[in-house]
Amino acid sequence: MDMTATRRPSAMARVTGRARLRTVPGRIRAWTALAVLAVAGLFATATVYLGDAGDGLRVIGHGSGPQVVATANLYFSLSDMDAQVAGVLLIGRDTGLGAGRDQALATYDRDRAAADHAVLQAADLARGDAAGQRTVQAVLDGLGQYERLAGQALKLNEQANHAAGPPPLQVTDLYRQATDLMKLDLLPKAYNLTLDSGTIVRRTYVAQHSAVLDGRWWIIGAGVVVVALLAGLQLFLARGFRRLVSLPLALATVGTLILVAVCAGLLTQEAAKLQTAKQDGFDSVLALSRARAISNSMSADETRFLLDPGRADNYMQVYLDKAQSILYLASGTSLDKYYAGLAAHPAAFLGFFGSEAAHVTLNGQRAAITDLVTAYDTFQADDQRLREGSDPIGTRMSVSSRDFGTYDQALVALIHIHQKAFDQAIKDGDSALSGWNWLLLGSAVLLAALILAGVRPRIAEFG
Repeated sequence: MDMTATRRPSAMARVTGRARLRTVPGRIRAWTALAVLAVAGLFATATVYLGDAGDGLRVIGHGSGPQVVATANLYFSLSDMDAQVAGVLLIGRDTGLGAGRDQALATYDRDRAAADHAVLQAADLARGDAAGQRTVQAVLDGLGQYERLAGQALKLNEQANHAAGPPPLQVTDLYRQATDLMKLDLLPKAYNLTLDSGTIVRRTYVAQHSAVLDGRWWIIGAGVVVVALLAGLQLFLARGFRRLVSLPLALATVGTLILVAVCAGLLTQEAAKLQTAKQDGFDSVLALSRARAISNSMSADETRFLLDPGRADNYMQVYLDKAQSILYLASGTSLDKYYAGLAAHPAAFLGFFGSEAAHVTLNGQRAAITDLVTAYDTFQADDQRLREGSDPIGTRMSVSSRDFGTYDQALVALIHIHQKAFDQAIKDGDSALSGWNWLLLGSAVLLAALILAGVRPRIAEFG
């Protein structure tokens, strides 16, 4: 077989291709092909990075973000279940204290339903995560066990028909088992679910926010390549055909610059929206939701302090530890000193509220923080009155309960400000990206058409 004959067509094709590039039409076509390919590269680059922005918004704004916030409410629902049980046991047969037994039990049932819903959302987030699934199952199992213990305590308490105050020892023992299960097992696992789920949002934010910012430079680079090729083609045509400017190519150049500027600006805007949604919205909502759950548990600790005198000192210390996590005072080494420190109206403090006060970025946030701290001070003043006054049960079930409700409303109002910022940032980000896939495609097609329109007359001159 003649191997030379086999190679000849390929060699001839290369010679023919080189010969074509030496001709003016061949060079025009080569420039044109490179320019059109560069436009396609610009289109692909912009599509990828705008897609990254869209993915970030979807996960943080419509997927894992809202679900993680919802699972954070699991901690609140569980702690409030235990608080309602403690309240029912404390008031005994006295129907004139607080909201009453029936209302407390109705709230307990609502908390149980909310906890079920939150656990289902946690299970959805934990799909594919064996450890997460085991934690969810453990929470479900523990919740069932808690309900059995709490139910037994409530039943014996009703049979005892005691006056307001500590119930019979048998009831107290059952409640101790139930509340220990809640505090030492269920609540830590519920918090771990929130932390693990929050990792999804944090990783998505770091990856997508960084990709969106980097994408601006990739788009600018792709745009520079397109403009350089169009300028080279324009110069080649000007020299070869003695025409200063090809209007379609000039329009394509200007259009490329506009498209690059708009895409880079859009990515900058989307990065800002992601940052607002994550830092001013998601992070704050999650932290303040945690603070609300801890605060609710503090209120329940007041009830437990009165319900179980044998553990009163322990509940006082636990209450102080939680108070310090909410609003930390270096001088608050005991409850008396903590009360005194709050009464002095400290200008600087740490804890959840300290972090919130140090990062004021939203309209109405500073005023809401002021209202919140004022309501918190009142709640703490009630706690001091409860522990030192002559009618602790009456104070707990009336004044303290009422003022805690006011404080809780102030906390919810602050959470709402951050939730609104989160929702608005996601909405604005989604709106800015709406229709961009088609607009990018249309722009790329238009640029390619302008390039072809700019070179067609010149090629036509060669017949």
